[in-house]
Amino acid sequence: MPYLSRIRINPLRSGSQPLLKNPHRMKIEVLGGVPARAQDEPVLWRLDTFDRHQPQLLVLTHTKPNWDHIVERAGWPGADGEHALIRDYEPLLSRLVIGREFGFRLTANPVQSTATPDKLTEHQRKAVDNAPTSDGRSRLRRGFRVGHRSARHQMDWLLRRVSKAGFEIPLARTTEAGAPGMPEQGDPVPDVRLAAGRQLRFHKKRPQREQKPPITLVTATFEGRLRVTDPELLRSVLLNGLGPAKRYGCGLLTLAPLYETRNNG
Repeated sequence: MPYLSRIRINPLRSGSQPLLKNPHRMKIEVLGGVPARAQDEPVLWRLDTFDRHQPQLLVLTHTKPNWDHIVERAGWPGADGEHALIRDYEPLLSRLVIGREFGFRLTANPVQSTATPDKLTEHQRKAVDNAPTSDGRSRLRRGFRVGHRSARHQMDWLLRRVSKAGFEIPLARTTEAGAPGMPEQGDPVPDVRLAAGRQLRFHKKRPQREQKPPITLVTATFEGRLRVTDPELLRSVLLNGLGPAKRYGCGLLTLAPLYETRNNG
């Protein structure tokens, strides 16, 4: 049985700082809240920081979790209110029917695969130098995964995937002029906006000499309106995530009645 959790994070506590800055550290804490987890059991999570005074951690698990360790280390232990809200996710999944509309939020890692990045990192340069060559040209078995950095490319990345994810994004009822990555006012556009974007650089371990280069993660948070086209396919995406970098807080698509999108993700 799937569960969706929402955990309040106190950004002023010393224990919360490593978690807010390093997705690898947050991943470890999240997995620590799922007892007897099967090796292939997906766990999705997302950090919502629209309110910088009270970030919220959302986690989707397939078994009932316990978040006492995160509350004690990085939350508001002893304060009023619910520190970790855990809800059965099945009632929402049962409401997925063709034609039904929801508000949605998704933090994703929009990427492309290319053998010729515009700017090689040190790690990429070594891979090119060490690859077998033919006719003086480097040959890589597979390209590098590079994050899309512009708003338009990030939006295109999302729009190319929705039909295979069991939903469509209807045209907006009104168009805001100058919205990032969108056409000019008056043109019909999908009802979705790029709400936030981040570039994170972090290590899996504390920085040391001779350590591997840091992981660079480009994220984009989308908010908008979707219409269900394939309930079973959308259910699979909700439970298993959309796009890469799921272990680092990307891929969790959450739905809500349209009037609750801003407050409840």
